[in-house]
Amino acid sequence: MAAALTALKAEVCMASPDLLEVTRAAEAVRRYAAPSKEHVSLGGGLRIVLFVVIFGVVMALSYPLLGMFGPALAAVPAILVAAWASRIPRVAAQWERGVVLRFGRFHGMAGPGIIFVFPVADNIRFVDTRLLTLDIPHQQVITRDNVPVKVDGVIFFRVEDPEKAVMSVQDYRYAISQYAQASLRDVVGSMSLDELLSERDQIQERIEEVVEEHTKAWGIHVDSIRLLDIDMPEDLKRMMSRQASAEREKRATITKAEGDKDAALNLAAAAATMAESPGAMQLRTLQTLDGLGSSPSNTVVLAVPVEVLDALARMGVRTTAH
Repeated sequence: MAAALTALKAEVCMASPDLLEVTRAAEAVRRYAAPSKEHVSLGGGLRIVLFVVIFGVVMALSYPLLGMFGPALAAVPAILVAAWASRIPRVAAQWERGVVLRFGRFHGMAGPGIIFVFPVADNIRFVDTRLLTLDIPHQQVITRDNVPVKVDGVIFFRVEDPEKAVMSVQDYRYAISQYAQASLRDVVGSMSLDELLSERDQIQERIEEVVEEHTKAWGIHVDSIRLLDIDMPEDLKRMMSRQASAEREKRATITKAEGDKDAALNLAAAAATMAESPGAMQLRTLQTLDGLGSSPSNTVVLAVPVEVLDALARMGVRTTAH
């Protein structure tokens, strides 16, 4: 039945590429939401050694009790006893804590190191107490000014109370992931696009506060939440690019106008200074000629000496005065 459903889904997806993309996205979300295995067995070698030792002891004791047929008769019981006894010791890493349930009731915390768990009676759940990381997948959000955006992020958290994390919530990883997604949509949806782009630190702090407030009862401490990517529609990106270009061009025009204004004021001040000193204009003229004559290819010819021009200027001034 499952194979038939899988084949039918494949045929439908091949017929519609858009549906194929949607299906892949849904499967990615399901894989993301699936609980992950945290504990890596570190006591495999110890259990193998214990199995061999117990099996050998049982077989050695069976020979004097049952005679030459003892090993054959005791082989099956020896395997069962050794298998049961080898499951008693468990090893928890330095960063792990074990929540022990005895006959379904909370018995206590154990670890790190060797933990003795009696099969049938006890059950243990290992919890990683290191800093953990979960992705917040892309969330489609409508901002306060009706702009659709896609926002994703990452959440860093730590299990501070393994007992609450196991006893208070079914799967704390899945629960905090879903709560972080919902909080991100709520916070981003209450802000405008400009606030979203310019106040990322405040948004991250608000999401962190909301998630921390509700997950504290689960024995979880949220270290931080970071926004990774803010995806906007392409037409909006182009309009924002044109706006930024126009703004830069405006600033460039204003800067050039201010420079021209400053240059005109400085030239006016220089002209006033030269007017007050009779020899200033001659010195300026000579300085200009010196700059032009620095290259051998330049030749400067003065048709009228500067003194004649000054004499004419003085005569003009006197005539005007009379």
